[in-house]
Amino acid sequence: MSTTADLVTALKKELKAAHMTYADLAVQLGVAESSVKRMLAKGDMPLSRVDAICRALKLDFAELARRVADAQPLLVGLTQEQERAVVADKKLLLVAICVLSQWTLEQIVASYRLSEAECIRCLAQLDRIGIIELRPLNRYRLKLAKTFRWLPHGPVMQFFREDVLLDYYNGGFDGPGEGLLLVHGSVSRSLAPLFLERLQRVAQDFAQQHLADQKLPEAALEGYTLLLGMRRWEFAAFTALRR
Repeated sequence: MSTTADLVTALKKELKAAHMTYADLAVQLGVAESSVKRMLAKGDMPLSRVDAICRALKLDFAELARRVADAQPLLVGLTQEQERAVVADKKLLLVAICVLSQWTLEQIVASYRLSEAECIRCLAQLDRIGIIELRPLNRYRLKLAKTFRWLPHGPVMQFFREDVLLDYYNGGFDGPGEGLLLVHGSVSRSLAPLFLERLQRVAQDFAQQHLADQKLPEAALEGYTLLLGMRRWEFAAFTALRR
């Protein structure tokens, strides 16, 4: 939730954008200009005063609060506690993965055996956890940055290692648009980070294409999962044979 200080900072920007001086605002509020300067300088005032300034600016308070929320820094990761809350309920984890793909409530309910009430409950939980900001009509704003990553050794990645990876790799990877590449080699330590950057760009391209294609009819879409990884590793059975 936005603090009063955040709202006041946003109001200052709105006043500047509207070319409204403190003197102009003082006239609108029926107070002295010095009082306006003092209120805005302190960054603290009753919400009733914030609402009055919004009226002077012909700005809806809800819209101001939304702009403040949109300006908040996005999360690049969650805490252990937040991730534990996500994996504790498999339906919640499903909805969390869906919102990472920017699915709507209607898309989730149409695709999975979740009632609308169950899905709304999950969205509300994700709002409390901090992954989304739930908005009217069950719309939401994702509060995660494009560079968001699950904790490498956190609860979510542990769940995927134990319950998902084998299921994923059991596929043949021989269908249309599918493929599995296994490449092993020794490269310069200084160049290895560059290859990782390329993999990250591929992942970002895939995610951006997913968002761009949401305007297409559902019949034209197919669900794919891209899994990229790179690490210093040797198969344990091979390591056992080393001299």
